[in-house]
Parts: sequence; structure tokens; C-alpha cells
Amino acid sequence: MDEKIEDKSEDSKKKHMTYYRSLGKIITDMENEMNQEGQPAIQEHLTSRIEAIEKDRKRIRELFPDIKKEEWDGNFN
Repeated sequence: MDEKIEDKSEDSKKKHMTYYRSLGKIITDMENEMNQEGQPAIQEHLTSRIEAIEKDRKRIRELFPDIKKEEWDGNFN
């Protein structure tokens, strides 16, 4: 099978950073939902979704290793 070539252009980098930050908001929303939810099955489902999103965030960070953690999180100070 052919290996997928990742686009590491400046445009791709900007899009990935925007997507990465949006995933952070999704995780925060899911964590808030978990705190309000009493059913263990739903909490487990949300936990597994958060874990999958974290894996995607890790993949994106590894695609652009030159970007500092502060930049990924939106802190440019």
C-alpha cells in the first residue's frame, strides 16, 4: 500500500493549528458534559472519544514538530 504524503506547507500548518485548537474546545465541552452526566456508559463513551481526539492532536503535533506547545495552545507571549 502506498504511504500517504502529508502536506507540510505553511497553509496546511495554519489549517492544522486552527483544527487543533477547535479539538481543544471539543474536549473541554465533552469534559463539561461528563461532569453533568450521571450514566457510566455515557461517561465511558465520552472518555473514549476524548482519547481518540487526543491521539489526533498528537498526530498533528508530530506532523509539525517545530511548533512550540505554547503556539499550539494559542499562547504567543
